[in-house]
Amino acid sequence: MADHNPELVADARRRLGVSIAEMRDVNKRWQAMVRSPRARAAASRYRSVLGAPESTAPRRIGDLDCEAWQWPVPLWPDLRFEVLRGPGGAVWNEWLVRAPGAPGPVLRTLADLTPWSCTVDEAARAFAPARPLEGTAPTRWGLAFAAPDADGVPREVVAEFTWGLLQRTAVSGAAGPP
Repeated sequence: MADHNPELVADARRRLGVSIAEMRDVNKRWQAMVRSPRARAAASRYRSVLGAPESTAPRRIGDLDCEAWQWPVPLWPDLRFEVLRGPGGAVWNEWLVRAPGAPGPVLRTLADLTPWSCTVDEAARAFAPARPLEGTAPTRWGLAFAAPDADGVPREVVAEFTWGLLQRTAVSGAAGPP
């Protein structure tokens, strides 16, 4: 997230009481764990680092059954880190989602799309129809959709997400007909 919003990451790091050196050390250890030739399966890696999930629940996506594991996120009490496990325990997805029962943001216009304000699914629902875009890394997603500007004129938007949380938007001209 620091490549998109370094000032927000610096503020978050200070709120959590973590130095830059500690942040880099944790990232270095995580990367070594992920890339190790003896790396654990992703699901067991998350359990070893984060502990037991706060909640687990069956989830059906299309015609496939999976299990959703969720952990609290100290920086964002209204969000949960979610891991979706498919048949055989393979991790299909890992990202931030709104905590059950927590109110989501009100997303009506471009002005509401600020960094770290919403999750992928919240933006997709608010500005439907949204078209998913391939991200630049496994933990990154994109969405293309139309959203009204301050004057109510629909604009083409490409929104970029890291770990499921909005990082930035790029706005182009007026949107064409649906």
